[in-house]
Amino acid sequence: MRLRRSLPSTRRGWRRALWAVVAGCVLALMPITWVYASAAPRVRDVESAPSAPVVMVFGAGLWEGRPSPYLAHRLDAAVELYRAGKVKVVLVTGDNSRVEYDEPDAMRAYLTKRGVPADRIVSDFAGFDTWDSCTRAVRIFGVKKAILVSQGFHIRRALALCGAAGIDAHGVGVDAVHDVTWYAGGAREVFASGKAALDALVRPGPRFLGPHEPGVEQALAESGAPRERR
Repeated sequence: MRLRRSLPSTRRGWRRALWAVVAGCVLALMPITWVYASAAPRVRDVESAPSAPVVMVFGAGLWEGRPSPYLAHRLDAAVELYRAGKVKVVLVTGDNSRVEYDEPDAMRAYLTKRGVPADRIVSDFAGFDTWDSCTRAVRIFGVKKAILVSQGFHIRRALALCGAAGIDAHGVGVDAVHDVTWYAGGAREVFASGKAALDALVRPGPRFLGPHEPGVEQALAESGAPRERR
């Protein structure tokens, strides 16, 4: 009886309810639409990616202290970009919020084992989420132009946020098996895009800012690449 009383009793009431549902759906989908529309033209593969001083690799979890398969795929793409001469420096950005969990050092070890010189790798230990990684890349490391590497379901949000933070970026979306993790990641993006839109609008500071770090500038100077203007 209570449910029946709460339902519209006239055609006009039903029309209003329907329009309210449609409006709610439109509002809910606006952030993900913005993410895709703003980033789609800048998604490339390794072969077609333009040259940039820096490639940014976002953390994606560790398995027993080593990069997860998803993170390993991202790092493999960064290695390909470096070997092809398209980038000079690799900025690994991830979570090191506790002693026993250190994404950047695990990423560094993976890269050096595959031939990337240690002095061409710079670590951001406070990349706690995508916005923090993007805004810290600009504010702490002075990155202005970069190639971003992540899985296809995440790369557009990374591009949208790094663009909002002030980075001229293109993105490489690496392939991965479409398993449960892939579909969960894709579903998560629908909700994460709402936070992304808010971050792009408000542009909050990262959870940890700290002083300027010259690691990227020094690595670029040692590689012979022109210094980026701050």
